Amino acid sequence: MSIFERYLTLWVALCIIAGVALGHVMPDVFGAIAGAEIASVNLPVAVLIWLMIVPMLLKIDFAALGQVREHWRGVGVTLFINWAVKPFSMALLGSFFIGHVFAPLLPSAQISSYIAGLILLAAAPCTAMVFVWSNLCGGEPHYTLSQVALNDVIMVFLFAPLVGLLLGVASITVPWGTLLLSVLLYIVVPVTVAQTWRRQLIRIGGGAFERSLRTLQPLSLAALLATLVLLFGFQGEQIVGQPVVIAILAVPILIQVYLNAGLAYLLNRRFGVAWCVAAPAALIGASNFFELAVAAAISLFGLDSGAALATVVGVLVEVPVMLSVVRIVKATRGWYESGIHSSATTVEARR
Repeated sequence: MSIFERYLTLWVALCIIAGVALGHVMPDVFGAIAGAEIASVNLPVAVLIWLMIVPMLLKIDFAALGQVREHWRGVGVTLFINWAVKPFSMALLGSFFIGHVFAPLLPSAQISSYIAGLILLAAAPCTAMVFVWSNLCGGEPHYTLSQVALNDVIMVFLFAPLVGLLLGVASITVPWGTLLLSVLLYIVVPVTVAQTWRRQLIRIGGGAFERSLRTLQPLSLAALLATLVLLFGFQGEQIVGQPVVIAILAVPILIQVYLNAGLAYLLNRRFGVAWCVAAPAALIGASNFFELAVAAAISLFGLDSGAALATVVGVLVEVPVMLSVVRIVKATRGWYESGIHSSATTVEARR
């Protein structure tokens, strides 16, 4: 592991500080960058995400995707967490913390809107950044790609009715343009580019493939840090102007991330799923599709609403919190695998 990777948490912290400071000092510049979007999908951020995930997608051999059937239990656990636990747990946490515990500290007119934004944030699993987290923890890339693709298909059918149920409304306005464009930009385009590039490198031979991976790895992490500067820069004024509200909204988000990541991790261990699948499964189960959540909140409640602010807080905590989950699953690998081996020994003894 390089010094750059070893101290990634430090670089992330510095980028957060730099992003907030620059966003506060140069709001017009970051406002112009934030305005470069189509259907609420920011194009500069999309390009940086390509730089992040294409090196990871290069490692995936599509001929081996059929092997993901061996990990059906991991897929089942993640689907259960993403669609049967996460949205409902966030609704409960939001109602408890925002509607009761911290209600006296918040503007009463925005409380229901804050809760709605938190629900929108949890109602769709992450699409793009998951590849980064999976790569950092050494997760099984074929499982990660298959799980993300499956979640994207389910999202098309379940996002609207699930959010409608939890928000208590008969129908909602789904930002279909954002949803479909995000899938195109974050899945279809980078997968196509990566697989075409992979075939060319393998055809060249002579170690070209391995050399390219070594060259691209630092570029991928640099793109992650640049994305962080942009995301925090976009919200620099809000962070400085409403620090208490943002800190309060972060509480249920933080609890929800660790709750769902931990539950997914423990269930995978209980069912004997390999660690290389359980680690990304925990990360997929905990992370959120914040691009879609922000677009939906703006569409439903308006740009200056509490719902929009709540989804933005999800953007702010996503990277540092998910990095902490990566560190936890890597640190507990020995404990995780000892439980699987014990279970296998018990089953064998019973035979």
